Amino acid sequence: MLTKGVTRLIAEANAVIDTVAVHDAIPMLGNENVAIIDIRDGNERLQNGEIPGAVHAPRGLLEFLADPETALHKPVFSSGKKLLLFCATGGRSTLAAKTLMDMGFSGVAHIGGGFAAWEAAGGPVAKP
Repeated sequence: MLTKGVTRLIAEANAVIDTVAVHDAIPMLGNENVAIIDIRDGNERLQNGEIPGAVHAPRGLLEFLADPETALHKPVFSSGKKLLLFCATGGRSTLAAKTLMDMGFSGVAHIGGGFAAWEAAGGPVAKP
């Protein structure tokens, strides 16, 4: 029996993570101290476009990409930069930010509303 659904998991994560409003996130693009991390699946990126310069780290591999002891590690996770995650609408990136915090990362946040909010606010998007 399910004792904790996704709505509750997201609410619990939101209580402890930082959320950056899209109008504050757009100016962070290109900031050398911020890494924007796209946790969407590859197909989503192909269909909808991507934020230029964002690092792709699919949610299903996040823990492996973040851990420097794995062969899949992406150096951006050990760069010391602020990690600003996003997904399509904000649910998965909320959970992903909480996961990274649980792993011991600091300086982690997610973009409220995700890629949909980014695009609606006129943030730059590279289309395939």
